[in-house]
Amino acid sequence: MCKMNLTLDFELSKEDNLLKRFEEIHNYIYANDGLSTQQTLEEIIKILFIKIYDENKRSNRFQISAEELNHLKQSNSATTFVKRILNLLEETKKEFKDVFEADEKIRLSNTALGFTINKLQNISLADSSDDAKGLAFQKFLAHQEKDGRGQFFTPEPVIDFCVEIIQPKPNETIIDPACGSGGFLISSLKHLLKNNPKTKAENFVTKNLFGLDINKSIARIAKMKLLLEANRQANIFCTNSLEDLDEVRLIVSDALNNPDKNRDDGFDIVLTNPPFGTLGKITNTKTLSQYDLGYKWTGSGNEFYKTKTLRDGQSAEILFIERCLQLLKEGGRLGIVLPNGHFENPSLDYLRFYLKQKANLLAIVNLPQETFIPYGTGVKTSLLFLEKETANTKTLYPIFFSKIKKPGYQGNKNGTPIYKKDKYGMTIKDKSGTQILDEDFSIVVEEYKAFQKKQTIDSDNSFSINFNELNGRFDYDFYSPENKKMISDLQDKNAKRLCEIADIVKNKSKKLNQSDKSVEYVELSDINTHSFEIINTTNYTVHELPSRASYEVRTGDIITAVAGNSVGTEKHATALVTEEFEGCICTNGFRVLRDFKIDPYYLLYFLKSESFLKQIFMYRTGAAIPNISDSDLSNILINIPSDKVIKQISAKMKKAFELRQESRKQIESIKLELV
Repeated sequence: MCKMNLTLDFELSKEDNLLKRFEEIHNYIYANDGLSTQQTLEEIIKILFIKIYDENKRSNRFQISAEELNHLKQSNSATTFVKRILNLLEETKKEFKDVFEADEKIRLSNTALGFTINKLQNISLADSSDDAKGLAFQKFLAHQEKDGRGQFFTPEPVIDFCVEIIQPKPNETIIDPACGSGGFLISSLKHLLKNNPKTKAENFVTKNLFGLDINKSIARIAKMKLLLEANRQANIFCTNSLEDLDEVRLIVSDALNNPDKNRDDGFDIVLTNPPFGTLGKITNTKTLSQYDLGYKWTGSGNEFYKTKTLRDGQSAEILFIERCLQLLKEGGRLGIVLPNGHFENPSLDYLRFYLKQKANLLAIVNLPQETFIPYGTGVKTSLLFLEKETANTKTLYPIFFSKIKKPGYQGNKNGTPIYKKDKYGMTIKDKSGTQILDEDFSIVVEEYKAFQKKQTIDSDNSFSINFNELNGRFDYDFYSPENKKMISDLQDKNAKRLCEIADIVKNKSKKLNQSDKSVEYVELSDINTHSFEIINTTNYTVHELPSRASYEVRTGDIITAVAGNSVGTEKHATALVTEEFEGCICTNGFRVLRDFKIDPYYLLYFLKSESFLKQIFMYRTGAAIPNISDSDLSNILINIPSDKVIKQISAKMKKAFELRQESRKQIESIKLELV
């Protein structure tokens, strides 16, 4: 039996003390009852619901007396105490039917239950300040969420930024159909209270805030967080937001005691970070048939049409986009976190066409790679802000683009804060002596507010373009003023497209039909990116080759990378094929250039230039593995100077290449002499 040395007399005033108690309770249960971190958290939430119910009813049954505690220490049982708490649980379950199962039990041992009640009994969650109880619980929960690798966590700076961009008003209704632990809802409430002092938190929570989540445990946590903020039951429901829309509306109507049992007018605001990348595709035909985006689309360029054929499956987050629009009233606003691929991948042109038909684009904000790394994923994401307009009457309005470069924390597992420093390396502090985070979320918020006032925006972070300038892509880099100027300058110099000065090999090698043939294989990593050389090959029989093995190279060909994280960077792989690599097979991560209309040594030089790499980076797509399409590669602009300049550059490139080749031969000959 676990021995405890507990005292009954506490004093609590500061939120740090409350935070400490939450941590002590968690650690005790985790260490003594053999529950997982998640299970321990669920039991704590359960106990907190019981305590809030007891406080609201003023029954004073949430307690353990000195006599009961001593009896518990000595015999590991306390009949009256346990019975009293279990009776409270049953009453609490009836009060919070939407977050408790009818047969739900407390899973704690008697000693752990006694420890927990003892730690919390002298604390008034209802009467303590919102800042104290709310902040302590938020800190405790944030720690648990990060330990769980961000199962239901969106970084707080991202949440607060989205709310600042959307700017909710006191009379507006807000819903998050994938609310997780309620981050967007909590932030919206705090924004309202800060900017509208007359707003009553309890009224706003009960009438204006709504959250849906498919996970009951997570929905329970969100409800608890809002209870601690406003001491009112929140409209948090455990349901599958992607199922029947009428059912979702009915749930909301019931919460509002709406006699019409519908909410056809929709919500003013949707803020959400839907699950993506891990849940697989939705394949249920009944679900898919509810959505335009559940069907296949056909078309190209600026025209797409929905077919009558259901897709075999659709990504959950794409269906969430349409569901969010369905939940909005006309003129309502959406802020949503999405993978970058949804903003740029050619295969999703139809999605972006659909969005342009259904809404006005307000803003697109690119987030840095490290944004979600502390929370378990390195997927690059951007934020999309829309205003629903089914009629789609506006065509010349401006769209705000921005790029967050500094999130205020490191891309490590702990998300270590980064603070501003002066030129001497000393941390800068504000007037109250607090360190200032080195972030630019706040800068972009101010730039967006200036943009809303029709001011011209052209900064290191932000710019705007008109709707009619969109060509189907929504990504920041594609439209950045720097890249637009580069393309314009190249066009002014009569640059030619790559497909006009070289053939791009697209046919697989016939050698791949001979399963027992021995071949030399070239991967992206087999290139010395500084010297334009193939430095290694691997021997395979054809049937052993990776599935990406594709093209046969010839002497004089140029191969250049079209896939991988280094595409468009200084480590972009490009190489000239020399005689010793004649007939090798290369990965489809390369494209083979052949039959040149200009000197190949000049082209080799240009393929390492800043102009080429910036264009590749601008055109590349894909949130996980970046790549550039054959169409975009073909359209890369190649600056063609005078014949004299081309000859000069080509001669130097050829000489440098020959010297490297000769140097390598000399080194190899030394090795042979030593043997």
